[in-house]
Amino acid sequence: MSWARILVPLTGADGDRAALNAADGLATPFGAEVAAVFAPADAADLMPWMGEGFMGGVQMAALDSLKQAAQEGERASRAAFAGLKASAKSFEVLGSPVWSSLCMEARLADLVVFGTDPARGRGALVEAFQQILMEERRPILVARNIPSPDGLVAVAWDGGREASRAARSAIPWLQKAKEVVVMAAPGATPRTFEPDRLIEHFAARGVKAGVKTLDSSGEAGPVLLEGAQALGAKMLVAGAFGHPRFQQFIFGGVTRTLMQAESGPSLFLSH
Repeated sequence: MSWARILVPLTGADGDRAALNAADGLATPFGAEVAAVFAPADAADLMPWMGEGFMGGVQMAALDSLKQAAQEGERASRAAFAGLKASAKSFEVLGSPVWSSLCMEARLADLVVFGTDPARGRGALVEAFQQILMEERRPILVARNIPSPDGLVAVAWDGGREASRAARSAIPWLQKAKEVVVMAAPGATPRTFEPDRLIEHFAARGVKAGVKTLDSSGEAGPVLLEGAQALGAKMLVAGAFGHPRFQQFIFGGVTRTLMQAESGPSLFLSH
């Protein structure tokens, strides 16, 4: 297993550089392509608001402002992209419909890398982040650092579908990681599961991993974050939104806790 294409959506915001640097760090050990795609604000999204006969002065001014912002954003994105070290890299400006085009690019990528803002509900890529994670079900890295195979990777596992999918999707990186630790918090979940089953799954695929049992019976999100930080993990692999989104919105949840954290490891997420 390997990764050949790592996608990085860009908007020209400050978070672009962190996402690109993280993708660069992930791509280098594989010789993978860093595929940067600039996603400008889409004029088509304004059409319902403008209505018929929208070519008045106010509407034209809005379109001009949108065009200028896109040009400035593209320049900023290209400047950040220019510093990449990856041997294979590409830059593309997405055309309208932008979000549809972005989803198609994600379908043909092995991993999609975002900065922290979309995960926290900020910036222009929030809807794209949610769509790619929840609907397209592509693995996503929320970059808080530049991943290196020399670091420790923590894998949060409770036997559930989402956590298992995340663990399987991360195997190419786990095969290169210096150390892998499966974190189990049996007191923080109603599920019954055997961490050794995942250890066996990894071993059959060339990943040597240990187990860390977290004894706390508190909420799973803080328990996992504290466990990962105690281990010194640079990346935390976890399932995303294992409960219905409405329930997550009303009551919060593990995924929201992980994504809203101000510090900690980068997050490798899959739904």
